[in-house]
Amino acid sequence: MYNTAYRIVNDFHDAEDVMQEAFIKAFSKLNSFKGDATFGSWLKKIVINESIYWVRKNNKYKMVSLESVKEVENDDVSTEMNINTPEIKTVLETISKLKDNYRVALTLYLIEGYDYEEIQKIMDISYANIRTLVSRAKNKLKQNLKEHYEFAG
Repeated sequence: MYNTAYRIVNDFHDAEDVMQEAFIKAFSKLNSFKGDATFGSWLKKIVINESIYWVRKNNKYKMVSLESVKEVENDDVSTEMNINTPEIKTVLETISKLKDNYRVALTLYLIEGYDYEEIQKIMDISYANIRTLVSRAKNKLKQNLKEHYEFAG
């Protein structure tokens, strides 16, 4: 949960604050947990929403219009993946350096496993804008990784 918050807010201390707020919200709304999904995915959704709320509240999230840019349960992905490999560290570091809307969209799509419709609801952006945003973010990530490996190699 902390890693999810950190990837969205992009700051260790802010992620800790977001986690605290998310847990307070979760425990105060525990009676609304209906058991439709696992408790972990319910809690993760709260953490993601709280993280995005924090980013918006702190003016670090900028909406991207289409004109200017022309519940998957995936809780066990992080446990299966060894995030200590140099390649994965490089990808995660490169994602963290993207501008906010790209970083949030890629985190939700690639790392958290949400589909476009779910991201649309979370980020409150049109479906077409989400598809464009994710596509542009992937291209920027590829470009930055290519530059990193050309520079390193």
